[in-house]
Amino acid sequence: MKTDIRQQSLQKHYEWKGKIEVISRAPIDSREDLSLAYTPGVAEPCMEIHRNPEKSYELTRRSNLVAVITDGSAVLGLGNIGPEAGMPVMEGKCALFKTFADVDAFPICLRTQDVDELVRTIYLLSGSFGGINLEDIGAPRCFEVERRLKEICDIPVFHDDQHGTAIVVAAALINALKVVRKPIDGVRVVINGAGSAGCAIGKHLLNMGVKHLTMVDRFGILCRDDKALNEAHREMAALTNHENLTGTLADAMKGADVFIGVSAPGVVSPDMVRSMAKDAIVFPMANPNPEITRDEALAAGARIVGTGRSDYPNQINNVLAFPGIFRGALDCRASCINEEMKVATSMALASLVSDAELNEDYIIPNALDARVAPAVARAVILAAKQTGVARV
Repeated sequence: MKTDIRQQSLQKHYEWKGKIEVISRAPIDSREDLSLAYTPGVAEPCMEIHRNPEKSYELTRRSNLVAVITDGSAVLGLGNIGPEAGMPVMEGKCALFKTFADVDAFPICLRTQDVDELVRTIYLLSGSFGGINLEDIGAPRCFEVERRLKEICDIPVFHDDQHGTAIVVAAALINALKVVRKPIDGVRVVINGAGSAGCAIGKHLLNMGVKHLTMVDRFGILCRDDKALNEAHREMAALTNHENLTGTLADAMKGADVFIGVSAPGVVSPDMVRSMAKDAIVFPMANPNPEITRDEALAAGARIVGTGRSDYPNQINNVLAFPGIFRGALDCRASCINEEMKVATSMALASLVSDAELNEDYIIPNALDARVAPAVARAVILAAKQTGVARV
Protein backbone atom coordinates (compact mmCIF):
# COMPACT_ATOMS: atom_id res chain seq x y z
CA MET A 1 0.00 0.00 0.00
CA LYS A 2 1.36 3.39 -0.99
CA THR A 3 2.35 5.57 1.94
CA ASP A 4 0.14 8.62 2.40
CA ILE A 5 1.67 11.72 0.74
CA ARG A 6 1.64 13.59 4.05
CA GLN A 7 3.71 10.90 5.73
CA GLN A 8 6.08 10.81 2.76
CA SER A 9 6.46 14.57 3.01
CA LEU A 10 7.12 14.41 6.75
CA GLN A 11 9.86 11.85 6.18
CA LYS A 12 11.44 13.98 3.42
CA HIS A 13 11.41 17.03 5.70
CA TYR A 14 13.32 15.04 8.32
CA GLU A 15 15.82 14.15 5.59
CA TRP A 16 16.09 17.63 4.05
CA LYS A 17 16.33 19.49 7.36
CA GLY A 18 15.10 22.54 5.49
CA LYS A 19 14.32 23.14 1.80
CA ILE A 20 16.61 26.12 1.17
CA GLU A 21 20.20 27.08 1.97
CA VAL A 22 22.57 30.01 1.47
CA ILE A 23 25.31 29.51 -1.10
CA SER A 24 28.11 32.03 -1.56
CA ARG A 25 28.39 33.68 -4.98
CA ALA A 26 31.86 34.94 -4.12
CA PRO A 27 34.79 32.45 -4.11
CA ILE A 28 36.88 32.64 -0.96
CA ASP A 29 39.87 30.42 -1.65
CA SER A 30 42.75 32.82 -0.95
CA ARG A 31 43.75 35.80 1.15
CA GLU A 32 43.01 38.05 -1.84
CA ASP A 33 39.52 36.56 -2.20
CA LEU A 34 38.94 37.26 1.48
CA SER A 35 40.06 40.86 1.07
CA LEU A 36 37.79 41.37 -1.93
CA ALA A 37 34.67 39.81 -0.47
CA TYR A 38 35.17 41.13 3.03
CA THR A 39 37.54 43.55 4.73
CA PRO A 40 39.24 45.75 3.65
CA GLY A 41 37.83 45.76 0.12
CA VAL A 42 34.15 45.66 1.12
CA ALA A 43 34.43 49.20 2.50
CA GLU A 44 34.27 50.62 -1.01
CA PRO A 45 30.82 49.23 -1.96
CA CYS A 46 29.60 50.22 1.50
CA MET A 47 30.53 53.84 0.85
CA GLU A 48 29.07 53.74 -2.65
CA ILE A 49 25.73 52.69 -1.16
CA HIS A 50 26.07 55.27 1.61
CA ARG A 51 26.38 57.98 -1.03
CA ASN A 52 23.50 56.56 -3.10
CA PRO A 53 21.24 53.91 -1.48
CA GLU A 54 19.94 52.91 -4.95
CA LYS A 55 23.38 51.37 -5.53
CA SER A 56 22.30 48.61 -3.12
CA TYR A 57 20.48 47.07 -6.08
CA GLU A 58 23.74 46.87 -8.05
CA LEU A 59 26.27 46.04 -5.36
CA THR A 60 24.32 43.53 -3.26
CA ARG A 61 21.85 40.69 -3.90
CA ARG A 62 18.94 43.00 -3.06
CA SER A 63 17.95 43.17 -6.74
CA ASN A 64 17.02 39.50 -6.68
CA LEU A 65 15.95 39.01 -3.06
CA VAL A 66 12.37 38.67 -1.79
CA ALA A 67 11.27 38.31 1.84
CA VAL A 68 8.52 35.73 2.35
CA ILE A 69 6.86 36.84 5.59
CA THR A 70 4.15 35.33 7.79
CA ASP A 71 2.79 35.71 11.30
CA GLY A 72 1.63 32.10 11.28
CA SER A 73 -2.03 33.04 11.71
CA ALA A 74 -3.57 31.39 8.63
CA VAL A 75 -1.20 28.67 7.45
CA LEU A 76 -2.66 26.64 4.57
CA GLY A 77 -5.90 25.14 5.86
CA LEU A 78 -4.35 24.57 9.28
CA GLY A 79 -5.28 27.89 10.83
CA ASN A 80 -3.44 29.89 13.49
CA ILE A 81 -0.57 27.48 14.20
CA GLY A 82 2.13 30.05 14.86
CA PRO A 83 5.30 31.28 13.14
CA GLU A 84 7.56 28.27 13.78
CA ALA A 85 4.91 25.88 12.46
CA GLY A 86 4.52 28.06 9.37
CA MET A 87 8.21 27.82 8.51
CA PRO A 88 7.92 24.68 6.29
CA VAL A 89 5.40 26.52 4.11
CA MET A 90 7.54 29.65 3.89
CA GLU A 91 10.59 27.55 2.98
CA GLY A 92 8.52 25.79 0.34
CA LYS A 93 7.47 29.14 -1.09
CA CYS A 94 11.11 30.19 -1.27
CA ALA A 95 12.00 26.95 -3.07
CA LEU A 96 9.29 27.66 -5.64
CA PHE A 97 10.57 31.20 -6.18
CA LYS A 98 14.03 29.84 -6.96
CA THR A 99 12.89 26.88 -9.06
CA PHE A 100 10.42 28.69 -11.27
CA ALA A 101 11.91 32.18 -11.62
CA ASP A 102 15.46 32.11 -10.18
CA VAL A 103 14.38 34.56 -7.49
CA ASP A 104 16.25 34.26 -4.19
CA ALA A 105 13.70 34.31 -1.38
CA PHE A 106 14.15 34.17 2.38
CA PRO A 107 11.54 32.98 4.93
CA ILE A 108 10.78 35.28 7.85
CA CYS A 109 8.27 34.09 10.47
CA LEU A 110 7.36 36.80 12.98
CA ARG A 111 6.27 36.20 16.56
CA THR A 112 3.54 38.80 16.57
CA GLN A 113 0.02 39.14 15.23
CA ASP A 114 -0.31 42.79 16.14
CA VAL A 115 -0.87 44.94 13.05
CA ASP A 116 1.31 47.83 14.25
CA GLU A 117 4.18 45.51 15.15
CA LEU A 118 3.92 43.62 11.86
CA VAL A 119 3.94 46.80 9.79
CA ARG A 120 6.81 48.38 11.72
CA THR A 121 8.92 45.21 11.69
CA ILE A 122 8.44 44.50 7.99
CA TYR A 123 9.13 48.13 7.08
CA LEU A 124 12.37 48.07 9.07
CA LEU A 125 13.46 44.95 7.19
CA SER A 126 12.47 46.25 3.76
CA GLY A 127 15.78 47.94 2.95
CA SER A 128 17.44 44.54 2.67
CA PHE A 129 15.05 43.24 0.00
CA GLY A 130 13.79 43.99 -3.50
CA GLY A 131 10.26 42.82 -2.70
CA ILE A 132 7.97 41.62 0.10
CA ASN A 133 5.72 38.57 -0.29
CA LEU A 134 3.20 38.43 2.56
CA GLU A 135 1.93 34.93 3.23
CA ASP A 136 -0.63 33.17 5.43
CA ILE A 137 -1.71 36.23 7.44
CA GLY A 138 -5.32 35.96 8.57
CA ALA A 139 -8.16 38.21 7.45
CA PRO A 140 -9.16 40.93 8.04
CA ARG A 141 -5.77 41.84 9.57
CA CYS A 142 -3.96 41.02 6.32
CA PHE A 143 -5.80 43.78 4.44
CA GLU A 144 -4.57 46.51 6.78
CA VAL A 145 -1.04 45.13 6.97
CA GLU A 146 -0.71 45.14 3.19
CA ARG A 147 -2.38 48.53 2.75
CA ARG A 148 -0.14 50.25 5.28
CA LEU A 149 3.04 48.64 3.99
CA LYS A 150 2.25 49.69 0.43
CA GLU A 151 1.91 53.28 1.66
CA ILE A 152 5.35 53.40 3.32
CA CYS A 153 7.55 50.94 1.41
CA ASP A 154 9.32 51.81 -1.84
CA ILE A 155 9.45 48.18 -2.98
CA PRO A 156 6.64 45.85 -4.13
CA VAL A 157 4.46 44.42 -1.35
CA PHE A 158 2.27 41.53 -2.49
CA HIS A 159 -0.01 39.31 -0.41
CA ASP A 160 -0.01 36.14 -2.48
CA ASP A 161 -2.97 34.51 -0.72
CA GLN A 162 -5.03 37.43 -1.98
CA HIS A 163 -3.65 38.53 -5.31
CA GLY A 164 -1.87 35.43 -6.57
CA THR A 165 -5.06 33.44 -6.13
CA ALA A 166 -7.14 36.14 -7.79
CA ILE A 167 -4.83 36.40 -10.79
CA VAL A 168 -4.84 32.66 -11.53
CA VAL A 169 -8.60 32.35 -10.99
CA ALA A 170 -9.18 35.17 -13.48
CA ALA A 171 -6.91 33.53 -16.05
CA ALA A 172 -8.78 30.24 -15.70
CA LEU A 173 -12.12 32.04 -15.95
CA ILE A 174 -11.10 33.91 -19.12
CA ASN A 175 -10.44 30.62 -20.89
CA ALA A 176 -13.39 28.75 -19.37
CA LEU A 177 -15.70 31.46 -20.70
CA LYS A 178 -14.19 31.00 -24.16
CA VAL A 179 -15.08 27.31 -24.01
CA VAL A 180 -18.71 27.93 -22.99
CA ARG A 181 -18.96 31.01 -25.24
CA LYS A 182 -20.18 33.45 -22.61
CA PRO A 183 -19.02 37.08 -22.25
CA ILE A 184 -17.34 38.06 -19.00
CA ASP A 185 -19.59 41.10 -18.56
CA GLY A 186 -22.73 38.99 -18.95
CA VAL A 187 -22.14 36.10 -16.55
CA ARG A 188 -23.35 35.84 -12.97
CA VAL A 189 -20.51 34.93 -10.63
CA VAL A 190 -20.80 33.67 -7.05
CA ILE A 191 -17.80 33.61 -4.70
CA ASN A 192 -18.15 31.59 -1.51
CA GLY A 193 -15.64 32.65 1.13
CA ALA A 194 -15.17 36.34 1.87
CA GLY A 195 -11.76 36.17 3.50
CA SER A 196 -8.50 37.43 2.04
CA ALA A 197 -8.63 35.30 -1.12
CA GLY A 198 -12.34 35.73 -1.76
CA CYS A 199 -12.30 39.52 -1.45
CA ALA A 200 -9.23 39.80 -3.69
CA ILE A 201 -10.76 37.51 -6.31
CA GLY A 202 -13.91 39.61 -6.26
CA LYS A 203 -12.06 42.90 -6.75
CA HIS A 204 -9.84 41.48 -9.47
CA LEU A 205 -12.77 40.00 -11.41
CA LEU A 206 -14.50 43.38 -11.28
CA ASN A 207 -11.32 44.89 -12.76
CA MET A 208 -11.38 42.19 -15.45
CA GLY A 209 -14.92 43.13 -16.51
CA VAL A 210 -17.30 41.04 -14.41
CA LYS A 211 -20.51 43.02 -13.79
CA HIS A 212 -22.71 40.59 -11.84
CA LEU A 213 -20.96 39.34 -8.70
CA THR A 214 -22.34 37.98 -5.44
CA MET A 215 -20.17 37.32 -2.38
CA VAL A 216 -21.15 34.79 0.28
CA ASP A 217 -19.61 34.01 3.65
CA ARG A 218 -20.63 31.51 6.32
CA PHE A 219 -23.45 33.82 7.47
CA GLY A 220 -24.93 34.16 3.97
CA ILE A 221 -24.92 36.60 1.07
CA LEU A 222 -23.09 39.88 1.69
CA CYS A 223 -25.60 42.71 1.28
CA ARG A 224 -25.45 46.43 1.95
CA ASP A 225 -28.25 46.38 4.54
CA ASP A 226 -26.41 44.02 6.90
CA LYS A 227 -25.16 46.17 9.79
CA ALA A 228 -23.05 43.34 11.25
CA LEU A 229 -20.52 43.29 8.38
CA ASN A 230 -16.88 44.07 9.13
CA GLU A 231 -15.08 46.78 7.19
CA ALA A 232 -13.76 44.46 4.46
CA HIS A 233 -17.18 42.92 3.95
CA ARG A 234 -18.88 46.30 3.85
CA GLU A 235 -16.52 47.32 1.08
CA MET A 236 -17.31 44.18 -0.92
CA ALA A 237 -21.06 44.54 -0.32
CA ALA A 238 -20.91 48.06 -1.75
CA LEU A 239 -19.15 46.80 -4.91
CA THR A 240 -21.26 43.68 -5.50
CA ASN A 241 -24.76 42.21 -5.20
CA HIS A 242 -26.45 45.06 -7.04
CA GLU A 243 -29.85 43.36 -6.55
CA ASN A 244 -29.21 43.42 -2.78
CA LEU A 245 -30.06 39.72 -2.50
CA THR A 246 -30.22 38.01 0.87
CA GLY A 247 -30.14 34.35 1.80
CA THR A 248 -27.81 31.38 1.73
CA LEU A 249 -25.21 30.03 -0.66
CA ALA A 250 -27.90 27.85 -2.22
CA ASP A 251 -29.96 30.96 -2.94
CA ALA A 252 -26.97 32.74 -4.49
CA MET A 253 -26.10 29.82 -6.78
CA LYS A 254 -29.53 29.56 -8.43
CA GLY A 255 -29.06 30.57 -12.07
CA ALA A 256 -25.41 31.50 -11.60
CA ASP A 257 -22.97 30.88 -14.46
CA VAL A 258 -19.84 30.64 -12.30
CA PHE A 259 -19.12 29.37 -8.80
CA ILE A 260 -15.77 30.09 -7.13
CA GLY A 261 -15.08 28.54 -3.75
CA VAL A 262 -12.36 29.59 -1.31
CA SER A 263 -14.14 28.39 1.78
CA ALA A 264 -14.62 24.95 3.33
CA PRO A 265 -14.97 21.30 2.27
CA GLY A 266 -18.33 19.91 1.26
CA VAL A 267 -20.42 23.10 1.48
CA VAL A 268 -21.74 22.76 -2.09
CA SER A 269 -24.24 20.01 -2.87
CA PRO A 270 -24.99 18.47 -6.29
CA ASP A 271 -28.42 20.11 -6.10
CA MET A 272 -26.78 23.53 -5.85
CA VAL A 273 -24.79 22.83 -9.01
CA ARG A 274 -27.92 21.55 -10.75
CA SER A 275 -29.60 24.88 -9.94
CA MET A 276 -26.93 26.82 -11.85
CA ALA A 277 -27.22 28.04 -15.44
CA LYS A 278 -26.46 25.78 -18.41
CA ASP A 279 -22.74 25.17 -19.05
CA ALA A 280 -21.86 26.13 -15.49
CA ILE A 281 -18.25 26.79 -14.50
CA VAL A 282 -17.35 25.50 -11.03
CA PHE A 283 -14.06 26.29 -9.27
CA PRO A 284 -14.20 24.63 -5.81
CA MET A 285 -10.72 25.46 -4.47
CA ALA A 286 -10.77 24.64 -0.76
CA ASN A 287 -7.65 22.61 -0.01
CA PRO A 288 -7.06 19.76 0.42
CA ASN A 289 -10.77 18.91 0.18
CA PRO A 290 -12.90 21.09 -2.13
CA GLU A 291 -16.40 22.49 -1.61
CA ILE A 292 -17.64 19.76 -3.96
CA THR A 293 -15.61 17.08 -5.68
CA ARG A 294 -14.86 17.34 -9.36
CA ASP A 295 -16.78 14.15 -10.14
CA GLU A 296 -19.84 15.28 -8.17
CA ALA A 297 -19.86 18.68 -9.89
CA LEU A 298 -19.57 17.17 -13.36
CA ALA A 299 -22.29 14.61 -12.60
CA ALA A 300 -24.54 17.45 -11.45
CA GLY A 301 -24.17 19.23 -14.79
CA ALA A 302 -21.12 21.50 -14.51
CA ARG A 303 -19.42 21.93 -17.89
CA ILE A 304 -15.97 22.94 -16.54
CA VAL A 305 -14.44 22.25 -13.13
CA GLY A 306 -11.16 23.61 -11.77
CA THR A 307 -9.73 22.95 -8.30
CA GLY A 308 -6.59 23.64 -6.32
CA ARG A 309 -5.49 20.02 -6.53
CA SER A 310 -2.69 18.66 -8.69
CA ASP A 311 -4.36 15.28 -9.19
CA TYR A 312 -7.18 16.76 -11.30
CA PRO A 313 -7.20 18.73 -14.57
CA ASN A 314 -7.38 22.55 -14.40
CA GLN A 315 -5.32 23.06 -11.26
CA ILE A 316 -5.66 26.68 -10.13
CA ASN A 317 -2.28 27.11 -8.48
CA ASN A 318 -0.63 30.32 -7.26
CA VAL A 319 2.74 29.09 -8.48
CA LEU A 320 1.55 30.14 -11.94
CA ALA A 321 1.63 33.76 -10.80
CA PHE A 322 3.94 34.83 -7.98
CA PRO A 323 7.37 33.69 -9.30
CA GLY A 324 6.93 35.46 -12.63
CA ILE A 325 5.33 38.52 -11.04
CA PHE A 326 8.31 39.08 -8.76
CA ARG A 327 10.76 38.21 -11.55
CA GLY A 328 9.27 40.97 -13.66
CA ALA A 329 8.94 43.44 -10.77
CA LEU A 330 12.55 42.90 -9.72
CA ASP A 331 13.91 43.14 -13.26
CA CYS A 332 12.32 46.54 -13.87
CA ARG A 333 12.81 47.58 -10.23
CA ALA A 334 9.11 48.34 -9.87
CA SER A 335 8.07 50.43 -6.89
CA CYS A 336 4.85 48.44 -6.47
CA ILE A 337 2.65 45.78 -8.04
CA ASN A 338 -0.42 47.63 -9.26
CA GLU A 339 -3.79 46.58 -10.65
CA GLU A 340 -2.65 46.93 -14.26
CA MET A 341 0.21 44.51 -13.61
CA LYS A 342 -2.21 42.00 -12.08
CA VAL A 343 -4.59 42.23 -15.04
CA ALA A 344 -1.65 41.83 -17.43
CA THR A 345 -0.59 38.69 -15.58
CA SER A 346 -4.04 37.12 -15.86
CA MET A 347 -4.13 37.87 -19.57
CA ALA A 348 -0.62 36.50 -20.10
CA LEU A 349 -1.46 33.25 -18.30
CA ALA A 350 -4.67 32.79 -20.27
CA SER A 351 -2.87 33.41 -23.57
CA LEU A 352 -0.52 30.48 -23.00
CA VAL A 353 -3.37 28.10 -23.78
CA SER A 354 -3.97 28.36 -27.51
CA ASP A 355 -7.43 28.19 -29.06
CA ALA A 356 -6.48 24.86 -30.61
CA GLU A 357 -5.52 23.42 -27.21
CA LEU A 358 -8.38 24.92 -25.22
CA ASN A 359 -10.98 22.45 -23.91
CA GLU A 360 -12.95 21.59 -20.77
CA ASP A 361 -9.96 19.88 -19.18
CA TYR A 362 -7.29 22.39 -20.23
CA ILE A 363 -8.13 26.00 -19.43
CA ILE A 364 -4.94 26.96 -17.57
CA PRO A 365 -1.26 26.10 -18.11
CA ASN A 366 0.27 23.32 -16.07
CA ALA A 367 2.06 24.46 -12.92
CA LEU A 368 5.31 22.97 -14.27
CA ASP A 369 5.06 24.67 -17.68
CA ALA A 370 8.43 26.37 -18.21
CA ARG A 371 6.84 29.10 -20.37
CA VAL A 372 4.82 30.55 -17.51
CA ALA A 373 7.26 32.61 -15.42
CA PRO A 374 9.00 34.27 -18.42
CA ALA A 375 5.64 35.15 -20.01
CA VAL A 376 4.32 36.60 -16.76
CA ALA A 377 7.55 38.55 -16.17
CA ARG A 378 7.35 40.12 -19.63
CA ALA A 379 3.73 41.15 -19.09
CA VAL A 380 4.53 42.62 -15.67
CA ILE A 381 7.47 44.63 -16.99
CA LEU A 382 5.42 46.04 -19.87
CA ALA A 383 2.54 47.03 -17.57
CA ALA A 384 4.97 48.54 -15.04
CA LYS A 385 6.56 50.69 -17.73
CA GLN A 386 3.20 51.72 -19.17
CA THR A 387 1.97 52.82 -15.74
CA GLY A 388 5.17 54.59 -14.71
CA VAL A 389 6.17 52.40 -11.76
CA ALA A 390 9.26 50.84 -13.40
CA ARG A 391 12.52 52.44 -12.25
CA VAL A 392 14.90 50.84 -14.76
